[in-house]
Amino acid sequence: MNPGVRQCAVCGVEYDPEALPGLCPICADERQYLAADRRQHWVDPADFAGSIDVVETEPGLWSIAVDGGPGIDQQAKVIVTEAGNVMVEVPASISERAVEAVRALGPLAAIIASHPHMYGLQSLWSRALGGATVYVSNVDREWLGVTPEPVVYWGGEIELVPGVVASQPGGHFPGSCVVHWVGRDGAGVLLTGDTIGVNPDGETLAFMRSYPNRIPLSAGVVLRIADHVERYEFDRIYGNFGGAIRSMGKARLRASADRHAAWARGDYDHLTGTG
Repeated sequence: MNPGVRQCAVCGVEYDPEALPGLCPICADERQYLAADRRQHWVDPADFAGSIDVVETEPGLWSIAVDGGPGIDQQAKVIVTEAGNVMVEVPASISERAVEAVRALGPLAAIIASHPHMYGLQSLWSRALGGATVYVSNVDREWLGVTPEPVVYWGGEIELVPGVVASQPGGHFPGSCVVHWVGRDGAGVLLTGDTIGVNPDGETLAFMRSYPNRIPLSAGVVLRIADHVERYEFDRIYGNFGGAIRSMGKARLRASADRHAAWARGDYDHLTGTG
């Protein structure tokens, strides 16, 4: 596989080798971080020597997990539908074996990243899987290191294939999106990326401008995000790092948003001591 791109060793996002920036702008931003030596390191995707597992998460939904590659270890998902499949988030590594495993699930119609941290090797995955259309939030297109082909810039809400809808609550990035789909059991499923983070307890959710640098969003923005996603019916929520809410997703999201807003407003300052 001849990739024809380079990628940032820290975030794993692809860049044009003929136009490499001095620093990866995604990592230089306050939401991410540079390498410990504060220098930029580029890698060739062709040098990947790790492993990529494609495993069923639930009927009709598959996860792609990379071990031993560059980047921040996001897990992509593939929604399998009769109208074509949709990859949500993009691995920061690629291999012939992984491509064959995804191809075996059926034709890939669309690729969409919830926000720029998840762009990964989206142009390579698209090319390897027959030229699947890559959907990029119009307001976040400035973060592209490589312009995929074919690409659709979008805003608001869009149906990627019949029954799979993406929309943009914003927050983490202005164009941060969620993807909604109805599972094989008839229950709604929400894939949230970093727009809404699944906490380790598997019951609550987080809303952050930066997760690694612990920068929160305001109470108003968090409640706006919750209001936005409540247009959908959903029972389960999947994040992009393996976390999941397995039941009561809509109620748990609202409770988590209300809790965040209350702490941000100062409602619970009496629990923090007197200073």
